[in-house]
Amino acid sequence: MPDDQHPTYRSGLGASDADHIWLLGHDLGEKLLGKVTFGELAYWMTTKRRPTEGQRVLFEAVLVALADHGFTPTAIAARVTLLSAPDSLQGAIAAGLLGGGSRFLGVTEDAAEFLAAALADLDEHPTTPDGWDEVASRLVADAKEAGRFVPGLGHPVHKNGDPRTPVLFGLAREHDVFGPHLALFEAIGRAHPDVLGRTLPLNGAGVCGAVLADIDIPLGVTRGVALLARCAGLLGQLSEELVDPIGMDIYTNIDRHTDYQPPDH
Repeated sequence: MPDDQHPTYRSGLGASDADHIWLLGHDLGEKLLGKVTFGELAYWMTTKRRPTEGQRVLFEAVLVALADHGFTPTAIAARVTLLSAPDSLQGAIAAGLLGGGSRFLGVTEDAAEFLAAALADLDEHPTTPDGWDEVASRLVADAKEAGRFVPGLGHPVHKNGDPRTPVLFGLAREHDVFGPHLALFEAIGRAHPDVLGRTLPLNGAGVCGAVLADIDIPLGVTRGVALLARCAGLLGQLSEELVDPIGMDIYTNIDRHTDYQPPDH
């Protein structure tokens, strides 16, 4: 216990003594084990508020939506790192997580921040779809004029529509957590073709950002939620790598097809 002779370090998350482990003020063994899901606990620890049922469902849906997307750079980095350091599973997972940036996984954070900033500039939120479309049109036009992309608009693979997007919208409505961030993002999907002259899909990772903002996840940790989800995917990738490896093939294929052109000097 702290005393008057030493500084104290405040935390409301976890603590332990000889007989107990405390988490969020609850006895871990008696009150939490087998009684809360990991997703519920992650939300609770992130916000220090136990989620409503709707918040829990959508938070866990986001974790599932972002867990894995095939042989993405994050998965490849993890597998090749395991090839180089098979004694360091944690290093391989870390390598994959470090690749979560503006092109992969970071879209979740970027979309949440973009939508939150746009909403903060409004005197009041629209109450009709037409009102949201008007706001969305201005945002897309401003981004176009500035030469910027709208975060979460477009996908490199799902050109005709991201299969996660309608499901997440539907779940949010079903569980009564469809808020202003999702309303604005949905309006961007409707309004952007008239501004850009082409139709782009709403990226599932972008929808995840809108969901996280609407269920009150702090903006500063939204990318962390995406990384939490991808950690599970990377663990699966590495588990598969141990029994059905491709890391050596990736390395040797590149090594044997190197076009070596040293500089002239």
